Amino acid sequence: MQVIKDPVFITLLLLMTILMLVDSTQLKTSIIKTLTALWEMLPFFALAIGIAAYAKASQADALIARAFSGNPLRATILAALVGAISPFCSCGVIPLIAAMLGAGVPLAPVMAFWIASPIMDPEMFVLTAAGIGINFAIAKTIAAMAMGLFAGLAVLMLQRFGYLSSPLQKGISRGCAASCESEISTGLKWKFWHDASRITAFKQEATSIGIFLGKWLTLAFFLETLMVAYISSDWIIAYVGEDNPFAIPLAAVVGAPSYLNGYAAIPLISGLVSIGMTPGAAMAFITAGAVSSIPAAIAVYALVKKPVFMLYLLLGLSGAMLSGWAYQISGLSI
Repeated sequence: MQVIKDPVFITLLLLMTILMLVDSTQLKTSIIKTLTALWEMLPFFALAIGIAAYAKASQADALIARAFSGNPLRATILAALVGAISPFCSCGVIPLIAAMLGAGVPLAPVMAFWIASPIMDPEMFVLTAAGIGINFAIAKTIAAMAMGLFAGLAVLMLQRFGYLSSPLQKGISRGCAASCESEISTGLKWKFWHDASRITAFKQEATSIGIFLGKWLTLAFFLETLMVAYISSDWIIAYVGEDNPFAIPLAAVVGAPSYLNGYAAIPLISGLVSIGMTPGAAMAFITAGAVSSIPAAIAVYALVKKPVFMLYLLLGLSGAMLSGWAYQISGLSI
């Protein structure tokens, strides 16, 4: 009964019902693509959940918090640099972020990592250099670091004025239940499986995070299939060409809700550039899409409070625009 009353389940069921009535063929396609996307993401998803649950059960989450503690500026810079080379996509990074925030890691370095991580990773660098150009790949890597640092510093400034003190949604700050918190043994213990209370903590944490994020990501990937099916990219080209002085902000605004799998985006951007999209608009489009796509935004919305969610979107959009303008002004070719 709890599942039936879940708003995410209701929304997904409503969308599938509507699609069944208006386009049954697309319903089948959407289900298959959603399951495929979830299956492809499963190893990263399982790994992130396992790490979070292990950190809780062993109480190594305190070590995670200490790794980004101390000097806030230094921690934020480190998070932006590490995030830019980490192998996480915009949705795959969500379980890790939940674990970091739940472990008490400050929001500033978390936001820096959160923004930078989906934009670039080593494999994507190679594919971007081959598919679009080495200049673009290098610039995108620098943009990932700069956007992460920009976001982290913005959060630091807001926190100095007393804002964003409690970022997570109610009930998500700790994955472990209250009863588990009270029964688990204290102190760091790497081999937690010798302690019954820690095994319980591991199971509860993994189940809690897995169910919570799993349902939201299912909805997110289903929405992605509808966007791909019903939104044409032709009209995008008319607004992000060289003749439009607002090409870069428009590219960021369009790219933000558009789901761009990093690898699928490479041939798309290459094709758009070949028919008139400016280099700056291409950079804004691909970075905004990586950070603030609808699947990622839905997962973030479910995880953090609304002010933090709105800040996340604002930082993603503004950072993408600044990156686009910087690349355009640099005069580098693609």
